[in-house]
Formats: sequence, structure tokens, C-alpha cells
Amino acid sequence: MATIAPTLMSGSGQRTLAETNLTTFNSFVYRPGTGQILILRNATGGTLTPLIDGDGGTTVPVQGIGNVSVAGGYSVGAVAAGVTKAIPLDTISAYLQGVINVTGCSGMAANLLNPS
Repeated sequence: MATIAPTLMSGSGQRTLAETNLTTFNSFVYRPGTGQILILRNATGGTLTPLIDGDGGTTVPVQGIGNVSVAGGYSVGAVAAGVTKAIPLDTISAYLQGVINVTGCSGMAANLLNPS
């Protein structure tokens, strides 16, 4: 299991990113409301479909719809070889409750940007 290390982005000047090579099971610590961004880069030769899932997610109320299940996690969708995706984590916070596991991305590289 790989733990995705954060890079602190506060202050001035450049940063050296803490890139993590992902395995079958990967985790990170989500800090709600801080503007964290998870970057996933497909460094493999094939298409991968990452899934981000907090083990505490069940259902969330959505105005005008009702309760929506988040238990299955957030699918990033198909990521082709060489493609990079950036996910603003506050926009998928309902999926990040409890212990977070990122699967379906063995061979990808990840960066977690912490604005503060």
C-alpha cells in the first residue's frame, strides 16, 4: 500500500513535488475545505480507471434529488496512457469520508497539493 505524500504549497517560490508511485491500494489524508488537489498521471502503457473511495461514505442528501449513494466511490473514468488528471478534492468530499483508498491505478504517479 502506498501513501500519497502531500506537497505544501503555501509561501512563495517553487516546490519540488512529492510524487508517489501508486500500487494496487493507495491512501491519502483529506483535509476538508483546504483546496487540496490530487493529480494522477498515467505513466503506464495502457488505460487505467482509478476509483477514489472513503470507507465511511454511504448516502448524501442532494437538493431536488433526494439521497444519493456515494458508497461505491468516485470513478475518475478512463485515463489513457500519458494523460494527467487533476481532481479538486473539495468537489468530491462526499466520497472522502473515513479511510480513503485509491484503486485501479497501479503504475500511475500521484501528487497531492496542500494549499496551506
